[in-house]
Amino acid sequence: MNVQAPISFHSALDDRALDQLFRQARTHNVWLKKQVPEALLRQAVDLARYGCVQLAARSTPANNATVRNVFVIGPDKKVKLILVYPMTTGRNFDEVLRVIDSLQLTANHKVATPVNWKQGEDVVIAGSVTDDAAREIWPDGWESPRPYIRIVPQPS
Repeated sequence: MNVQAPISFHSALDDRALDQLFRQARTHNVWLKKQVPEALLRQAVDLARYGCVQLAARSTPANNATVRNVFVIGPDKKVKLILVYPMTTGRNFDEVLRVIDSLQLTANHKVATPVNWKQGEDVVIAGSVTDDAAREIWPDGWESPRPYIRIVPQPS
């Protein structure tokens, strides 16, 4: 499998450039459209609306409190997860590792991980898998506390 290095948001646009970009947004619309994808601009405006980024004309230490974001980007270069923490709260590295384990597992097997799942615990057969297909993959069967939940041991 050809796995490429993750794309860093900051490799394309660092914080200073983002701040400058929004300070001058009204006067440089043509430049913006050429340099920054429209989807990124819409996302940044949405983030500003909820107070996640500071788009004030004059940014000072007093009004420049940002949030901390964790982005997990898959080998397909698509965002798989965004965790947002306030500046006053530390990020949970154990949760980031748990999510990466889950994403790798569910990308390679037709399963989903339940709430509070940890590496090695039972998983749920994906809803997209029919019972007939599940019988081929899991010939020993599964536990089914509800008709729509099929629990199996984690594939290795």
